[in-house]
Amino acid sequence: MIRDTHEGLEAEPGGKAAPGAAHGNGGYGRTGIWLIGARGSVATTAVIGLAAIASRLVKPLGCVTEQDAFDGVCLPDYADLVVGGHDISGVSILKRGEKLAEAGMVPAHLFESVRAQLQEADGRVRPGYDPAGAPEPQAEAVRRLAGDILAFRETNGLRRVIVVDVASTEAPPAQLDEYCDSGLLREALEDPARSVLPASSVAAYAAVLAGSPYICFTPSVALNIPALYELAGASRVPTAGQDGKTGQTWLRSVLAPALAARGLHVLSWAGTNLLGGGDGATLADSRAVSGKLLSKNRGLRELTGGAVTPLHIDNVPDLGETKVAWDHIHVEGFLGSRLTIQTTWTAYDSMLAAPMILDLARLMALADAAGETGHVGALGFFFKDPWGSAEHSFAQQVNNLVHWAQEASSRISSRAGKEKQ
Repeated sequence: MIRDTHEGLEAEPGGKAAPGAAHGNGGYGRTGIWLIGARGSVATTAVIGLAAIASRLVKPLGCVTEQDAFDGVCLPDYADLVVGGHDISGVSILKRGEKLAEAGMVPAHLFESVRAQLQEADGRVRPGYDPAGAPEPQAEAVRRLAGDILAFRETNGLRRVIVVDVASTEAPPAQLDEYCDSGLLREALEDPARSVLPASSVAAYAAVLAGSPYICFTPSVALNIPALYELAGASRVPTAGQDGKTGQTWLRSVLAPALAARGLHVLSWAGTNLLGGGDGATLADSRAVSGKLLSKNRGLRELTGGAVTPLHIDNVPDLGETKVAWDHIHVEGFLGSRLTIQTTWTAYDSMLAAPMILDLARLMALADAAGETGHVGALGFFFKDPWGSAEHSFAQQVNNLVHWAQEASSRISSRAGKEKQ
């Protein structure tokens, strides 16, 4: 489904199946979830959770798509979801799961119950693109990764494959002329002496080239390169991002509109994150953390009109998979009075992120079946820095998501009815 042309990389016509032509439950059949960073903590937790839910060992608590508002919305079943992915790590999903169970994050008995499913999923993981690895022209890397996704779909008899980037945060790249000119970008990708795209963008391009809907759950640059987004547009797949809104930012998006609704003025909003594990180590790098801070603060600035004290993120290795977040909010009220709000929460961040991955995969399958293309703004509900939407108020995002899901599902049902006539 991928070919070389004199102009460079190009999606083969027909590589993306026609919307609404699915089969099986709800018209979906088997749906693939292809995880970029498949052997990381978030991905492994999602795989454990999916296996446990599909096996009816646990209820899908924490999954948004299980709420009453989604009754009647056409979504693929958990049992019809198949996981594969890319990773540059040699630590298997099974080994990562063992570590999460040893840390007390995942119940040991649950891990043992889905051990076989984790082993199966890891067997579908392929080597990702590693900029620090053996030299590989980026155009070849894109073709290789796209080929892996297509092979996954074909081998497993999948109707569609949803690609989700849950890899580690990368440092923002320096701006290049190629980022604003698709022709120059094509040429640069074919040049074996150059590596112009960050790893997240190589993976994102491969996803859309394979005709797969793409979700960016990280603050990495991914499709946020004008020339790359232009090239991706030719594949006409739905896309969503960016940077999963798991905890602190989610709470901020609830509190800030509530304060505004009461006519209160935020003077300052200071925050601190303490975290360990792989995320803590990655974000200890000043360049890598810069993109994360920008993403986390943008929504709050929009909601408060800019009255924000910068957020701090600190690596505390002994916390492991646990994340601690603290906020101090200083508010001016009636007759110049002062109000102070402090919030503190502690959680396993991967446990907050994992159900969102499952929700996003199911909803993106809905978007694809309904014929959506480009950024799906309603999925901004899940993100700190939503693509295709300027809305940051969580209450409004809830309304937007539910309305969109119901409308998209109606489109699929209507199309199916006409095809039967």
